[in-house]
Amino acid sequence: MSKSSSAKPIALLEYTMEGGLARMLDRYRDEGTLTGDLAADAYLSKNANGLLLGLLYDQRVRAEYAFTGPIRLQDRLGHLDMAKIAAMESERFKVEFAKQPAVHRFTNKMADNTQAVAEIIARDYGGNAANMWNDGADFDVIQKRVQALPGFGKAKAMKMRYVLHYFGYRDFS
Repeated sequence: MSKSSSAKPIALLEYTMEGGLARMLDRYRDEGTLTGDLAADAYLSKNANGLLLGLLYDQRVRAEYAFTGPIRLQDRLGHLDMAKIAAMESERFKVEFAKQPAVHRFTNKMADNTQAVAEIIARDYGGNAANMWNDGADFDVIQKRVQALPGFGKAKAMKMRYVLHYFGYRDFS
């Protein structure tokens, strides 16, 4: 993931957006890390469920905090198994989600969205978010799939191009 690692460098994409994700892309260009934590970058580049949840959490919190939220969640649960997350009792899940440091500042809403997304990923994509994009679909199809998830609007779904590209899932250069 890092420019300094032995991994193949990611081609830089042009972007005109502003905000936290743009700051992360700028950091990648300048420092070779997206989140500011190479271990977190490596985790997200290998865990598609974590990557999708990171984008879900990228709302009204610092993007770097949002994208590392799935790591905090996995540390608490011991997994990011979407079927297990979907099946958890809602109040118990919210307690885990809210432990300090919280996965996201809007604990109840984001916990609900996480379980709703987990249910769809478990049911429609075999429990693996990568199945939303690893079938060779073009970005328009991927964007529609993402936008159909709870908590993902058009603008957030558009960001998926950069998230998939920079975390090494799909080359959109």
